[in-house]
Amino acid sequence: MKRGKKYQEAVKKIDRTKAYSLDEAVALVKELSFAKFPETVEVSVKLSLKKSQSVRDTVVLPNQFSAQKKILVFAKGEKAQEALDAGAAYVGDNDLIEKVRGGWLDFDVAVATPDMMKDVGRLGPILGRRGLMPNPKTHTVTNDIKEALAELNKGRVEFRSDKTGVVHMAIGKVSMEKEQIVENARVTVEEIMRKKPSDAKGDFVLSVAVSSTMGPGVHVDVKDVLASSNN
Repeated sequence: MKRGKKYQEAVKKIDRTKAYSLDEAVALVKELSFAKFPETVEVSVKLSLKKSQSVRDTVVLPNQFSAQKKILVFAKGEKAQEALDAGAAYVGDNDLIEKVRGGWLDFDVAVATPDMMKDVGRLGPILGRRGLMPNPKTHTVTNDIKEALAELNKGRVEFRSDKTGVVHMAIGKVSMEKEQIVENARVTVEEIMRKKPSDAKGDFVLSVAVSSTMGPGVHVDVKDVLASSNN
């Protein structure tokens, strides 16, 4: 893949033989950002996983950086009212299911009560492809609607390993203070470590890198990240 001149200039400022501390890496990512739009900062964590293993959960980042999410809740009765009171953008049962089946997808997150999942499950081909399907593993299938919406509004986001065992996750914007991005990164790695499979052996986190939307990745000293996350 051919890279532009600004990207090539940014690469020259990174010591590829060095594993930077997380503080140094984030500072570099901010310094080397060159896009005209507010770039997102992403952390990539390579894990030691067997083919049959995966890591998936959610984390509430201490420092928010995205706009408030439009939350849709599939619920009825008292739970529907609870969702409205908690600030859900859209609440309904069969009416919303039919609306989504018709192609409407003007929301960022979908939450459902367990009793609705039999019907919501029919939306699998639509919601699943877009990562919007409610799932108990991501705490979006629950009877505690109020708590679920509170966490989502605080900045709760999902992370999951891909087929190569890497977790890619947005943790901030380059416009944020370095300390805020670093804190989000540490909390993310800490949560990933908590999902380590019980039968995983040896080093679980193999590598960590941070990057901006358009910029090159900066290799991070894994020991530095893990030591801080364990404190």
